[in-house]
Amino acid sequence: MANPSPDRPRPREARQRGFFEVRWRQFRKAPRPVVRAVLSSLVSAVVLGAAFEAYDLALDAGTRLPGGDLRLAFLAAYVVLVLAVGSFVTWLIVPLPSGTARRRTTRTGWSAMLGLFAAVPIAYLVLVLLHEILKPILTHL
Repeated sequence: MANPSPDRPRPREARQRGFFEVRWRQFRKAPRPVVRAVLSSLVSAVVLGAAFEAYDLALDAGTRLPGGDLRLAFLAAYVVLVLAVGSFVTWLIVPLPSGTARRRTTRTGWSAMLGLFAAVPIAYLVLVLLHEILKPILTHL
């Protein structure tokens, strides 16, 4: 390879980024399918979590509901529904790229798996935030 001409400026060497700078850049420039998967799971977790929290607060207030205290069953249903809804909605809105503009987009189980992997931590994080932070605030009002 020929030596670069002396008139041309030399390319700068890339500086090494720090750990937090790299993580912040990854957070700001997340791939669109990942953002869609996280948002679909987050929306379903917040809606279902609010319903669970309303049921929990009603039982704590002394409301007598048919079937008695079924918090554990509703908690299990919440987790299963968040996982199912998050996976299904992600499967709907994150098609695999086809590579050409004319071919139809395809959906496979991988889109649903992306939603499932996003929904697992979100289901539990939203539940902890609702139960450990929001519930004490609402009970002391």
